[in-house]
Amino acid sequence: MPKYVLAIDQGTTSSRAILFDRETKIAGQGSLEFRQIYPKNGWVEHDAQEIWTSTLHAVRACLESAGVAAGDVACIGITNQRETTILWDRATQKPVHNAVVWQCRRTADLCEALRGKGLAPEIRRRTGLEVDPYFSGTKVRWLLDNVPGLRERAHAGDIAFGTVDSFLLNRLTGGSVHATDVSNASRTMLFNLHEMSWDDWLLEALGVPRQVLPHVVSSSERYGVTKGIPGLSDGIPICGIAGDQQAALFGQACFSEGEAKCTYGTGAFLLMNTGSRPVASTHGLVTTVGWKLGGEVTYVLEGSAFIAGAAVQWLRDGLKIVRSAGEIEALARSVDDSGGVVFVPALVGLGAPHWRPEARGVICGISRGTTAAHLARAALEGIALQNYDILKAMESDLGRPLGSLKVDGGAAADNLLLQFQADILGARIVRPRVVETTALGAALLAGIASGFWKNRDEVRGMWREDRAFLPSMGADEVKGHVKRWRDAVAKA
Repeated sequence: MPKYVLAIDQGTTSSRAILFDRETKIAGQGSLEFRQIYPKNGWVEHDAQEIWTSTLHAVRACLESAGVAAGDVACIGITNQRETTILWDRATQKPVHNAVVWQCRRTADLCEALRGKGLAPEIRRRTGLEVDPYFSGTKVRWLLDNVPGLRERAHAGDIAFGTVDSFLLNRLTGGSVHATDVSNASRTMLFNLHEMSWDDWLLEALGVPRQVLPHVVSSSERYGVTKGIPGLSDGIPICGIAGDQQAALFGQACFSEGEAKCTYGTGAFLLMNTGSRPVASTHGLVTTVGWKLGGEVTYVLEGSAFIAGAAVQWLRDGLKIVRSAGEIEALARSVDDSGGVVFVPALVGLGAPHWRPEARGVICGISRGTTAAHLARAALEGIALQNYDILKAMESDLGRPLGSLKVDGGAAADNLLLQFQADILGARIVRPRVVETTALGAALLAGIASGFWKNRDEVRGMWREDRAFLPSMGADEVKGHVKRWRDAVAKA
């Protein structure tokens, strides 16, 4: 009897694969980074073929690290960087252009044109989303308009569109399945949140032909089986799909209304479960689908900060003040505070609740005494202060304060960041024992569909706390941080 669930976690900077046993313990893992492509200022692309080959490498490395045969894999779950847009030839499965990444701002003018036509309120009503280059719809439009002959081929039915989950599912099944789950569909700006289907009015407004769209499925069901994949047996069912942030919310067992998590990855993403009804935000957040399981849809409020871990990567690669991301906490701890330095990490614009694609990063308060350590500490504080803006918007939408916040992602290992986050939010910050919650969420969704696990109640019982961080900063000090932060954001 198969003993493991394989989760494919395809992220912005690397493709990863993690093997979970029945107790949700990690049995093996593999990963491979791939290129980040910057054709112009503000543009971000990936080679979709590199996404695929890095995924295959990660899967092979994962199975080898565990000493597990492919026959021991019960099922596969997929989680992915969301909004990143790929168009490919249906016959050959080959991409027709580099993937346009969620961070890419090339469609800012198109978004401004949609707002200029007065379409933003209706788009928001139908999708729950802001009109912003972040989302997939305008990226599809750009590709159709700028790759010669592509629009004609799309109308002829020769071209498929998908977010990364859809692309991987298509490849894993030998081209036989073209589908996406509701969580990813809800991030495209083409999906009606209330009717739970592609929307003809949206498709016309954005100039996207229906022929390119994938079939929309739930987040936990049997979509198809593997076929012709090196390192994997044919016939392994693929049973779970969710966008990375929704998968992390599921992996954190935030199954009840009001439960929330923040994932610190390339960006920072704060999601709260709002139950079986979509809550329209009036404070700059987006409303989206969390997951669909057993016919039941769960909605979430979300605030996205586009840059979090990427700010640390910039300190490493751009300024070279650390050799590895793991050194940032020790460097930041070497000083008592940021020395008055404030870092707004708006390197690709400001996300929720500001939605200013034209904004750029700002570092304020530099003096002759500023050191690399002060800048490192300011960067960590900037990551946390972005979440302050998001959480306050969330509390305003819901009309109640948040008591605790579960955290995960790479930077959740940084105790200094999490303590400052607890201080600035005035909330209990809880880190789980399994911080790979994005991959875990995909595994759980797949495992529930395949019968590997019984239901949500069983997997909730397996969630365990590692450490809690309690607020300890005085109110006046918090106010000081917030004031300096807001002054700096106004300059971004």
